[in-house]
Amino acid sequence: MPSKSGKKKTAVTLPSIPKEMIDQMVSGPMTAEAVNAASMAFKKALIERALGAELSHHLGYPPGTDKPAGSGNHRNGASGKTVLTDDGPLRIRGAA
Repeated sequence: MPSKSGKKKTAVTLPSIPKEMIDQMVSGPMTAEAVNAASMAFKKALIERALGAELSHHLGYPPGTDKPAGSGNHRNGASGKTVLTDDGPLRIRGAA
């Protein structure tokens, strides 16, 4: 059935997730709620990692090291944040 907007949706190519990672998260049958919780936990971890990497890239140095000489910006602590996702608000820890 054609969509109402007349625009065709293109399939998204998802990255492959290693079997070992799935084995760590799934030990047997899962309810729909457990699948959703695992999905949100993965999304949370992914967003936190991406924001931390973005901050490190922006500042020019990784956490736990001294800031480069002449750099005006520096890490000054972390605070939690709420990110709005397609699945609703998601509380994440602050990037250090």
